[in-house]
Amino acid sequence: MTDLFFLVPICSLGAIGFAWYLTLKILKTDEGTDRMREIAIAVREGASAFLKRQYKSVGIFFAVVFVILLVLSFQGYIVIFVPFAFLTGGMFSGLTGFCGMKIATYSGARTANACRTSLNAGLRLAFASGSVMGFMVVGLGLLDLSLWYYSLDWYYANYPLPQGMDKITAITSTMLCFGMGASSQALFARVGGGIFTKGADVGADLVGKVEAGIPEDDPRNPAVIADNVGDNVGDVAGMGADLYESYVGSIVATSALGVAAGLGVQGVILPMTMAAVGILCSIIGVFFVKTGEEASQQSLLMALRRGIFTSAGLIAILTYFLVRYILGSQHVGIAWAVITGLFAGLFIGLSTEYFTSSNYEPTRRIAKASLTGAATTIIEGLSVGMLSSTIPVIIISIAVLASFALSGGFSNFNLGLYGIAIAAVGMLSTLGITLATDAYGPVADNAGGNAVMAGLGPEIRKKTDALDSLGNTTAATGKGFAIGSAALTALGLIAAYKDKVVLEGGNINFDLMNPMVLIGIFIGTATPFVFSSLTMRAVGLAGSKIVLEVRRQFQEIKGLMEGKAQPDYARCVDIVTKQALREMIIPALLALILPIVTRLLFGVNSDGGLLIGSTATGFVLAITMANSGGAWDNAKKYIEEGNFGGKSSLPHKASVVGDTVGDPFKDTAGPSINILIKLMSMVSIVFATFVMQHTLMH
Repeated sequence: MTDLFFLVPICSLGAIGFAWYLTLKILKTDEGTDRMREIAIAVREGASAFLKRQYKSVGIFFAVVFVILLVLSFQGYIVIFVPFAFLTGGMFSGLTGFCGMKIATYSGARTANACRTSLNAGLRLAFASGSVMGFMVVGLGLLDLSLWYYSLDWYYANYPLPQGMDKITAITSTMLCFGMGASSQALFARVGGGIFTKGADVGADLVGKVEAGIPEDDPRNPAVIADNVGDNVGDVAGMGADLYESYVGSIVATSALGVAAGLGVQGVILPMTMAAVGILCSIIGVFFVKTGEEASQQSLLMALRRGIFTSAGLIAILTYFLVRYILGSQHVGIAWAVITGLFAGLFIGLSTEYFTSSNYEPTRRIAKASLTGAATTIIEGLSVGMLSSTIPVIIISIAVLASFALSGGFSNFNLGLYGIAIAAVGMLSTLGITLATDAYGPVADNAGGNAVMAGLGPEIRKKTDALDSLGNTTAATGKGFAIGSAALTALGLIAAYKDKVVLEGGNINFDLMNPMVLIGIFIGTATPFVFSSLTMRAVGLAGSKIVLEVRRQFQEIKGLMEGKAQPDYARCVDIVTKQALREMIIPALLALILPIVTRLLFGVNSDGGLLIGSTATGFVLAITMANSGGAWDNAKKYIEEGNFGGKSSLPHKASVVGDTVGDPFKDTAGPSINILIKLMSMVSIVFATFVMQHTLMH
């Protein structure tokens, strides 16, 4: 074990400690007026109630899978540690989401109150809240990985190894299964939270803004609390579990490929050590995020960029020396592969910003299309989203080729695959601060809602709107970043799957002229579309129920529209909670069952084709949906700033329809796809031995 590995647990604890420091700093700030506190408490209670009910439902699933894995381990198909690795992966993933949600619900009102002082104070408080999420994700992820590594290293040094494995192979095989638990929890969190948040948002917008003509976050709207709760359970808790899964998934996939590449223990430890150094660079970057009083999206965006670019520059420099020290000068090309991934992530972010920010032509074209109605708004938004997928595809293609070549793949194929996988680690190495810029968005959104419901002046709403509008762009950037890293990680997992099949004595061939591979590819290409259909329909059903409930309350509660009566907020929260928990099950089970069924029916080659097909189409579809949704949202906000008629105009109502269509695109289906493609690979790896011995067609 390299003497730098001690950095991994130390830096992970440092990240958790830094998150705790920021939490205490946030909680010391004033939450505002009594009305602001009252609203914040309602949002907190709703978010906590939903997560508790969701975790109970997911807990049943984890218990069932744990028993199945335990039985398989007793039968000798997997090692005994796999069921427990699966559990801890899910538990830590859920814990990161819960921690992020808790601090976000304590930060919304405080951000609104800080904006009463200055825009910079509001930005720094919202960003601090996002940083808590970012550093909890990287801290808990590395802590769990390092604990498993130390434990397995000690165990296999003192007890017999699994048959046919050396120590480092046994360690990485178990840690790879840890990722399946994280992916499973992430999928449930993303899908369930996404259905909740967008079901509430769709219902609140369609009746409140379009039908009743009242402002966004108006306290007369019965769905407004559910909408604010949804920002926290979907865009914070769901996103935290999602990025946690991406983070640990990229690390364990790279570690497994390090063994196949012949790099030994150094190849396993390098990605974890890189991630540890990335934590330090991210902490430094946080202190560069600040702005003046100019309430423009561009000035706020530059404030966030300073932090991200500072962190990226530091990790790029340190990676070179880290690789030379751990792997030696003969493998210095791997450092350039890491830097390739790092810059690929930054360029995907810039591409996403161009297509989703109202500072640029694509989003303004969508706003202009609203002059002729909702149909042209939707058409233009879909056009922008589809076109936006081309640049990330080119970037990822260049990154794959460059990282493969720079790491020596043309002379050592397995080393090239390791280079591709570690490029994903490079892309995620600054996740502490990158995720902070994403997670801050829902806090700013909640701050705006709190400001309106609490009756704060329009000057405060202007500041929170500036923060919120930027949050839409950073959220879209974060999704593009996550999807890009998912594509690279999925390639690494497919390679790890192939190695697992060969290790188990199987014969796998991805030749496209093989009909079994083609069958798998066709099934795989359809899977993201079926998955997206299920999640989109779930949002539609939830949104429809909220629409009917809001209409009922407007009709039956006398004095509600005049502001003389109180709406029944709790009823809307309860409706969307039940609907989200019911509808999240089938999409999640699809990802878990499909790889096993495909391999049982058609063999390992078809399963490989399934993973390839779903990765290719899933990447493009996810980018399209995330960017369309982000662009529709910012087009609406661009009109609300006074362009093309401003608020309550016909173009504004058309843009609200476009934003409503985009909501499940960008916050439910789109970001869930990146988990889907990785989880299917994880399932294929974990159940490889059992399924190979019971496959109907070889």
